[in-house]
Amino acid sequence: MNATNMKRTLTGTVVSDKMDKTVTVLIERKIKHPLLGKIMRVSKKYHAHDETNECNQGDVVIIEECRPLSKTKTWRVSKLVEKAQGA
Repeated sequence: MNATNMKRTLTGTVVSDKMDKTVTVLIERKIKHPLLGKIMRVSKKYHAHDETNECNQGDVVIIEECRPLSKTKTWRVSKLVEKAQGA
């Protein structure tokens, strides 16, 4: 499989499932500050397509890059890793 065929995947937590067939996923990563050397948490939110509306707030999911589905949605939920506690 070529590197050009690989789709980027990210793992994050669903923070909103209020939209129809769309979830907001928070991706957190840790980076080292270039000058100070301190480890910082950097987060970003992505809109991801959830065809079956199975994801709920607090779930851990894997999202993969896909073609643009709307103005803000270019990611698709590929796998539900862990359900939220007390669901």
